Amino acid sequence: MPVSWETRYPKSPVFYRRLKRDYPRIVRGEGVWLYDVEGNRYLDACSGAYVCNLGHGVREIAEALSGQARRLAYVNGTAFTHDPAEELAEEISKFCPKPLDKSFFLCDGSDAVEAAFKLARQHFAETGRPKKNKIVSLSPSYHGNTILSLSASARPQYKTHFAGWLIDFPSFQAPYPYRFAADHPSMTGDLFEETILREGPETIAAFIGEPVGGSSTGASVPPPGYWKRIREICDKHDIFWIADEVLTGIGRTGTWSALEPYGAVPDMILFGKGITGGYAPLSVLVTHEEALRPIAAGSGALLHNATFSHNAIGCAAGLAAIRYLREHALIERAASMGKILHEKLGVLRERPEIGDIRGRGMLAGIEFVKDKTAKTPFPRALKFAETFAEIAQAEGLVVWQSSGGADGVNGDFVMIAPPFIITEAEIDDILARFVRTLDKMTTEAR
Repeated sequence: MPVSWETRYPKSPVFYRRLKRDYPRIVRGEGVWLYDVEGNRYLDACSGAYVCNLGHGVREIAEALSGQARRLAYVNGTAFTHDPAEELAEEISKFCPKPLDKSFFLCDGSDAVEAAFKLARQHFAETGRPKKNKIVSLSPSYHGNTILSLSASARPQYKTHFAGWLIDFPSFQAPYPYRFAADHPSMTGDLFEETILREGPETIAAFIGEPVGGSSTGASVPPPGYWKRIREICDKHDIFWIADEVLTGIGRTGTWSALEPYGAVPDMILFGKGITGGYAPLSVLVTHEEALRPIAAGSGALLHNATFSHNAIGCAAGLAAIRYLREHALIERAASMGKILHEKLGVLRERPEIGDIRGRGMLAGIEFVKDKTAKTPFPRALKFAETFAEIAQAEGLVVWQSSGGADGVNGDFVMIAPPFIITEAEIDDILARFVRTLDKMTTEAR
């Protein structure tokens, strides 16, 4: 039967993520490059979806997966354990701050978020405080696609069609140095305590936030004392702090955890995306003994069942990826090359369409504005970020598009988050293709 190269809906039998675009068919990845069936190549400047930290085509990780599949592919996680899970948990405990040393393995970020919420709720239910059931988040924010994780996400465009299914969880303005002064309540943590007191601390189980902004605020970096203040408030009101590092963790910001420079320790930390470098689905919820003790003494299990939790193939991929990161000093490389990346991207500040460039390590957000002085965003109807990403892909550059940073709806930006192995010459290539894309948009606008 001949293979069809019609890679778009409805000509293909694939139910695509987007139904109104053509999909280049990628047949090979090598380093920071992707190659399609037509022979075109694309510089993967966002590591897929912030996933391919190690780069494409790493033989050692592929061999670790195939070796594990030959030995043991799957066992029921409620009945057995295995070497990859035990060894990976040990490796994670080495770079997580104490007392975080208990790892629960799942398949994706949404699943890990859901498990963290259930753990917080179940902990308080089993300690006689069932009214502590609300989750507080930042706005804007995004934490996943399951009903509970989407409920805690402050991104209106993702929630509109599911009104009536979602829980109305409270949120407050995320720290956003580009748009708020240092003494604004959103930059000091004061808005968090105001939200707690308004809702009632006896009703709040957990707070969730990305230590450095992800795709919702375009790599916005909170001020130095922000997360220590959040820790103090959580301790004061007996609230679990969940650090969503699905995007920012495993070296993306130049440290194992994006929280390391802040010196603050959460009650739960969630990793995903880059934890296997994209070679297998895996996420992990890491927590401490105090969170688990009431459950261990009571019901005896976290009530979050998943067929592929603690799976051997995913854990083997995570173990191989973390060891590869260590052996090749790629976290350190993400920090050093990240400085070069941000320095080179800095020349874009001269462009009238660029309002801000921010981030840390191998994570950069570039915000577009209509009026640079007033920081006025482009009208959302223009879909500036989406158009930029499409033109960039035609130029052989893959970036991550997003919007809503300014007020939850408006505010266009793209993210640059390449694999840690990127060279300085390839960073120059990113910049050149980025500029060509901006030039084409300007020309077409005329």
